Amino acid sequence: MKQIRVVVNGALGRMGREVIKAVCHEPEMQVAGAIEAEVAEDFLSLPDNSGAVPFSSDLDYILTGCRPDVLVDFTTAEATMPAVREAAKKGVNLVIGTTGFTTDEISEIKRLAMAHKVGVVVAPNFALGAVLMMHLAKIAAKYLDSAEIIELHHHQKADSPSGTALATAKAMAEARDKPFTLSLQQKKASDSRGKQVEDISIHSVRLPGLMAHQQVILGGQGQTLSIRHDTISRECYMPGVILAIKEVVKRQGLIYGLDALLGL
Repeated sequence: MKQIRVVVNGALGRMGREVIKAVCHEPEMQVAGAIEAEVAEDFLSLPDNSGAVPFSSDLDYILTGCRPDVLVDFTTAEATMPAVREAAKKGVNLVIGTTGFTTDEISEIKRLAMAHKVGVVVAPNFALGAVLMMHLAKIAAKYLDSAEIIELHHHQKADSPSGTALATAKAMAEARDKPFTLSLQQKKASDSRGKQVEDISIHSVRLPGLMAHQQVILGGQGQTLSIRHDTISRECYMPGVILAIKEVVKRQGLIYGLDALLGL
């Protein structure tokens, strides 16, 4: 069986390192190359001691020389968009865990995928438990009329609210045939009440010691329902990333969210 050749953008980042380690342990895949904004050496040693791969800050050089099937990107929206444009043009499929894209950027990714006949998976969260949390929140949204989201992340996370929180709020709103009920405080403009998204207040916490956590709280007459997911380590994202790599080479166009690959 032909192995899926994978290049990782942001190879020295926390997620990049985890992706490389996970791909190294997959017999159906191989790390073909690595990209980082600043590179001191021409080759990156692999964590399983199987050798080294080309390593550069030059995206075109790596994509042309390594001829990957998939580019995995967990960087920033500013860095990911040029990578998407270049990879799609070269016929390379993409798995993207970057968050903070605008609506126009998502539309551009979709256009590029269709124009160049490549598959692109963009997911606000690759943790299977987080995807299930979002799915359960979507179901619960049909039956309870008020909701708020608290998302907690490490202090170095650039965007807020998180992509997962925004996607959760949108999915919950789409599941209903009427808007959520706003409390008196939500109707008043107040910085202390969080960002209003689809009539849901999203509260963002950024502190050292945290990783990635989200709680969806729904309220009804005389009751509340809480749905929470906690990320204990970045290893939790890897089954979702590996699934996306395996599936994206079989598809064309944009697949948004891991739920589409899980059949939810």
